[in-house]
Amino acid sequence: MKRTIQKLPESELDIMIVLWKQKNDMSRSEIEKIVNQKKTLAPTTILTLLSRLEKKGFVSVNRDGNLNKYRWLVSQTEYQQKEGKGMLEKLYGNSVKNFVAALYQGREIDDEDLKELEGFLKELNR
Repeated sequence: MKRTIQKLPESELDIMIVLWKQKNDMSRSEIEKIVNQKKTLAPTTILTLLSRLEKKGFVSVNRDGNLNKYRWLVSQTEYQQKEGKGMLEKLYGNSVKNFVAALYQGREIDDEDLKELEGFLKELNR
């Protein structure tokens, strides 16, 4: 059965990015240390975010001694595919061409990026 992956608020996504980058399960304090390198969140806020992510099916929690350890259940690739598809449909009429044109016109991509994209498209057509 295919699971429903919902869009995450930025604060929850920040937690998921930390978990995706780690090989092992992480405690709240380990997550906090990394998250707080970019912005400061209270320990209770991080626990609340982790609880929400658990309820949404994004993470699991396991007891390790006296610590809770968190592990992602939805992979970064799964989430990126879902979010990318939704963004492309909603904002660009499901047109990759319109998406790339918007980035190019906004100066968000340069000629080197376009060459990389062209090489990627050639690989897909092999």
